[in-house]
Amino acid sequence: MKMTLEMPPIQGCAIDACAYNRNSECHARAITIGDGIHPGCDTAYFNNGHHVKTLNQVAGVGACKVAGCHFNADLECTADSITVGLRNDHINCLTFNAST
Repeated sequence: MKMTLEMPPIQGCAIDACAYNRNSECHARAITIGDGIHPGCDTAYFNNGHHVKTLNQVAGVGACKVAGCHFNADLECTADSITVGLRNDHINCLTFNAST
């Protein structure tokens, strides 16, 4: 059985050394954002030169564990899309928006 999930797509990724990054696009099946507090990409830095980069899939946000993000609704991201890149030398979801 194949499941179809609607996940916010990864609009861009600036982490060139990640095995899932090809031409600034994330090709993981899905990524997880955060550790509960920080909006880091828990999947992003998988540096493996032997990984075959699948170009026919674009990653989506499978789960968001950052409770303090405006776009987090019950561990699911409600943003239209996200961008991953460096913030203060950490691989982060740059779309993160602290809830008020």
